Amino acid sequence: MKHIALATIILIAACSSLEPIDRPAEHTPTQAETAFWKTVDTSTGEDWHVLLNNGPQALDWRLRSIDSAAETIDLQTFLMELDTTGALILDHLLSAADRGVLVRMLIDDTFLAGEDQMLLALSEHPNVEYRVFNPFKRRSGGILTRHLLNMGEYSRLDHRMHNKSMTVDNRVAIVGGRNLADEYFGLHQEANFRDLELLLGGPVVQEISDTFDQYWNDKWSFPISEIAHQKASTQQLDYALRKAGQASEVHSEETKEEIAQRWRDIEEIADFGNAILFADEPPQSNPENPEEAPVQVTKELIELFDNAREEVIVVSAYLIPTPRLEGAVKKAITRGVRVRILTNSIRSNNHLAAHSAYRNHIGTLLKNGAELYEVRVDADDRAAYMLSPIGQKMLALHAKALIIDNDKVFIGSANLDPRSLRINTEMGFLVISESFNQTVRHAVEIDLSAANAWRLELQADGKVHWVTDNQVLTSQPAYSFMQDLEDWFLSHLPIEDSL
Repeated sequence: MKHIALATIILIAACSSLEPIDRPAEHTPTQAETAFWKTVDTSTGEDWHVLLNNGPQALDWRLRSIDSAAETIDLQTFLMELDTTGALILDHLLSAADRGVLVRMLIDDTFLAGEDQMLLALSEHPNVEYRVFNPFKRRSGGILTRHLLNMGEYSRLDHRMHNKSMTVDNRVAIVGGRNLADEYFGLHQEANFRDLELLLGGPVVQEISDTFDQYWNDKWSFPISEIAHQKASTQQLDYALRKAGQASEVHSEETKEEIAQRWRDIEEIADFGNAILFADEPPQSNPENPEEAPVQVTKELIELFDNAREEVIVVSAYLIPTPRLEGAVKKAITRGVRVRILTNSIRSNNHLAAHSAYRNHIGTLLKNGAELYEVRVDADDRAAYMLSPIGQKMLALHAKALIIDNDKVFIGSANLDPRSLRINTEMGFLVISESFNQTVRHAVEIDLSAANAWRLELQADGKVHWVTDNQVLTSQPAYSFMQDLEDWFLSHLPIEDSL
């Protein structure tokens, strides 16, 4: 029977592929000219931006932005869970839709298994449009089953939309590294991510809208109703909304007057440096063709390395340098640029295979002169990124940032690994501003301290030591011998180019 089931799966997987879809193009309207925005917008037409440095702060500004909407909300993300964070965001989005705001949601299909009925119910709201990017055609079962049933389309499905943005009334936007789930906002009961985002306003928001429209109108962005072959069910949706109503300890609702004052206050502390959007284009007919690969962001990031004069601080949750990137790091160090790199340790990395590939580059990076730091799960200052009580909660890194010299900062969705640099699509902002550089530098320095990160030191005999404020390890800080063994085994598999 097992052989018959396997043969059936293979036969189904070899069946017809999903064909791209053609629809009339839709575009985000120009910025809303409401009395509310005219009252709170004191930027006089300049671009401004604020660092969203911790999860609870980022969640409050995301919900506050939604509550400020009068006409449109465009949400683009890789992952959205129906936990407390997802429930709160969904509840506020539906409240906006109820008052007449057009809500467009574009979600990558990687983690949507089992949610089609709820998504169909959501899309039945007259002011909600829900599209799935690069969807699986055969949608039954969990994530593994979907991959087996669609393995005949692996080449297409391997390329994911990792972009993350939310734009409100074409006036303000949030762009950065956070997915929409508890662990990205400091609300998880066991482990949380340290992440970074930008809250932006001004004319540059139109560029974010244009990028969203490009993906929204892409031939691989499917309305959920055209790929889900089930009946809509409100059960999951109702559960999420009930959960949001029980989250008063996480977010305090505000009056319209309080929201307006928050916007005026944030613009008082905002930075007004030049902000430049880096965004990959959606893959075209053949994403395996180097001429059509989504590498626009990669080229910009390599150029930042090549033009650095004094220092580059790299913050990358997953670090697997491609030959081009490794070469750019070496060239920068050779011409006298200090390169400091913060990434995950074996215990804090939630993708062991990614850590296994990274470990193959540790020796080269250290020999070339890079300074390597790895996040401690028990970082002394992890309370800065998660709600109390802290107890035994663990910290991991999910942020993606570059701090270049004393005047440039990049914050976005792109890790420095093959998947971000060559396979998935990404986006982020380069901010040119000495004051903002100092703001982000100050925020990240604490993560590099011995109280919060291991510093890797290359010994004369070629071995590596992991050093912190009160401990020196002669091998990496794994949970156990078995984790170390699994990591070693995975490091010998030829899978690096797909990670």
